[in-house]
Amino acid sequence: MKNSIIKKALALVCALAMVFTLCACGSQTKDGDKDNDSAKVYKVGICNYVDDASLNQIVENIQARLKAIGEEKGVTFDIKYDNCNADATVMEQIISNFIAEDVDLMIGVATPVAMRMQALTEDNEIPVVFSAVSDPVGAELVESLDKPGANVTGTSDYLNADAIMNLIFANDPDAKKIGLLYDVGQDSSTASIAAAKKFLADKGVEVVEHTGSTADEVMLAAEAMVADGVDAVFTPTDNSIMKAELAIYETLAKAGIPHYAGADSFALNGAFLGYGVDYANLGVETANMAADILLNGADTATMAVKTFDNGTATINTEICSELGYDYDTVAKAFEPYCTKINTITTAESFGDVQQ
Repeated sequence: MKNSIIKKALALVCALAMVFTLCACGSQTKDGDKDNDSAKVYKVGICNYVDDASLNQIVENIQARLKAIGEEKGVTFDIKYDNCNADATVMEQIISNFIAEDVDLMIGVATPVAMRMQALTEDNEIPVVFSAVSDPVGAELVESLDKPGANVTGTSDYLNADAIMNLIFANDPDAKKIGLLYDVGQDSSTASIAAAKKFLADKGVEVVEHTGSTADEVMLAAEAMVADGVDAVFTPTDNSIMKAELAIYETLAKAGIPHYAGADSFALNGAFLGYGVDYANLGVETANMAADILLNGADTATMAVKTFDNGTATINTEICSELGYDYDTVAKAFEPYCTKINTITTAESFGDVQQ
């Protein structure tokens, strides 16, 4: 009897021990999984080409969207951000630092940054997502928009130059001399300038070209446009001119010359009209692509480049008035060539003004 009681007691103790062991194991597994989830960190290196309103808007929206996705998915995007300010040496160092820090993915904002990231990732094949690249195929970043073919893909701010030409002549049917203001060193301007020249040649309109890469050179180019008596000036999505817009807009406006350009940030900084894509949305979609690659294993080689409607015209109402235009008349003339018309007033950044 006594032995039976002892045996039963020992059995109970063993059973309890097994239960506690299983519970402990279960607890460790659950906690371990939780720890693994919370510890999942993706390192993302973002390099911006230059400090301007459009590109800054892209970066801000990339960062905000990745933060939101991280919170939703329970992961962390450790973002390492830098701006090379159009300095090739600094750009090289920034990208090299990203590689040394073993980032999981790089985001290059603007064509020059994307091209350098492509060159420096040929061996390591770190995924690269670009943003604000006007002509990805022409820049040889991708084999085609549908099938990029390697470790680089992204979002494009392709500009329909013909559409802006149509806006110029909708506002001034009698324009005889059009100025093209751009930086010859900007790959983002090449295709749009070529398209504008063809359009104007077919129309029999005189073309005047002035270029610049520094603020002083762009100012001299703007003054030359005034001296040449152009009826309007066109600038594509050119970062060098964008940087100088705040310095040149008064020169053109006081001379009665409307400046038509390839982004709403130009209008923000004093151009008469900016036409193109929504750069805030460009940033959001760039972040979505990056997250798809990191979280879902999407293949950059087959992930199509995203392009967007660039039919939004943004009119600077202050400059419109200074040029002697009636806004309602201008907007009505533009309607057939736009999907949307916005208004804005002159400021340094989008955060400083309400549209």
